[in-house]
Amino acid sequence: MPTSAKSADSLPRFSRAELEISTSRRAEFVNVTSRLQELANRSGWTEGTLTVFVPHTTAGITIQEGADPDVVHDLLGWLEGAVPWTNPLYRHGEGNTAAHIKAALMGSSIRCLLEAGRLHLGTWQAIFFCEFDGPRSRRLWVSFEPTSPG
Repeated sequence: MPTSAKSADSLPRFSRAELEISTSRRAEFVNVTSRLQELANRSGWTEGTLTVFVPHTTAGITIQEGADPDVVHDLLGWLEGAVPWTNPLYRHGEGNTAAHIKAALMGSSIRCLLEAGRLHLGTWQAIFFCEFDGPRSRRLWVSFEPTSPG
């Protein structure tokens, strides 16, 4: 089946940005949905996919319910119960093994559609930065891949 090559000018262009996040507790979920929406608006991103990446090994990111703060409270409580801060089996010398495990459970990236300039999330969904070794100053790396024309 024949294929046609696209010129470099017709290929989607990736855009990148960075957001700084400040946390105030050892473990917390920070709703970054509005900050990501503001970034998309400022950047002129309208149709495509956002990838949000956390370049830290003791923090993560997730999409979760943003309407009821008890959901985030319950998630943090469950994580602390499942992965307590101290455990005699931990060997990592910095003493933050629990933060590494929790970050691994949450994951380091999410993808979200952008349609008509708006983050395309479900009714109750929000995007949360997950801090597990704070308080700290952190970063989120964001990339935008526009939808290919036709």
